[in-house]
Amino acid sequence: MSTTTSPLPGRSPLSRAGWALTDAWTITRRDLNHWALRPGAVIVGWAFPVMIVLMFGGLFGGAISVPGGGGYFEFLMPGMFTMTMLFGLETTMTAVATDASRGVTDRFRSMPMSASAVVLGRCAADMLNSIVGLSIMIGAGLLLGWRWHGGPAAALAAVGLLLLLRAALLWAGILIGLVAGGPESLASVQILVWPVGFLSNVFVDPATMPAWLGAIAAWNPLSATASATRELFGNPGWGGESWIAQNAMPMAVVWPLLLTAIFLPLSVRRFRRLGS
Repeated sequence: MSTTTSPLPGRSPLSRAGWALTDAWTITRRDLNHWALRPGAVIVGWAFPVMIVLMFGGLFGGAISVPGGGGYFEFLMPGMFTMTMLFGLETTMTAVATDASRGVTDRFRSMPMSASAVVLGRCAADMLNSIVGLSIMIGAGLLLGWRWHGGPAAALAAVGLLLLLRAALLWAGILIGLVAGGPESLASVQILVWPVGFLSNVFVDPATMPAWLGAIAAWNPLSATASATRELFGNPGWGGESWIAQNAMPMAVVWPLLLTAIFLPLSVRRFRRLGS
């Protein structure tokens, strides 16, 4: 049975917070050093969404009618930015499950460090990874002819919504990784990432689906972020008359906050119960 040691007993809350941030940064640097030792896996993770863009652009670009008659990459890229945030979920799940199965997480919890540092450090490392991956995707989109037309402030707001979604998915990935207990158990969960991504408005208009399936796709949190970023970037989108389609912008904020409210406390609770 492992126990969590609370650092700096009797110190002020501000001092404890500073200590927790220092510990979290130590964990973040540890994760970054691991990536530096195996750059191949990291590069493949960054390149994979670019490959998907090239595949969809080459195979389906001429077959799909873009709303408003714009270029296909103008339509595709905001959706692929959103998918990139989803793909990061697999990285988080695998890393957390690997540490838990090897006893690394229990060793951290037995050390005189903040109990929140392990989770916060993982979050910081994965967010840095996602920022680099998103930057690569934006660069690839620009090379392929994608442009934003809403001005710098709107573009930054779109990037903010994408990272907000990634931050929410982080907590889902941490919880799944802790529950799985090992990377071998994650295979069935990782397969579900693809249906979740495709069952949205990223590639296909939900209005063209059967009514029940279109409703699920329209209410997918990815659909809200994809629609909102298309609007902010000034790129063509599907539109729609439903309530969820008309309120994609606020829902792109509400969905990540709701996911965080659900998965953050569950992740913390599961982390505290490890080894007990």
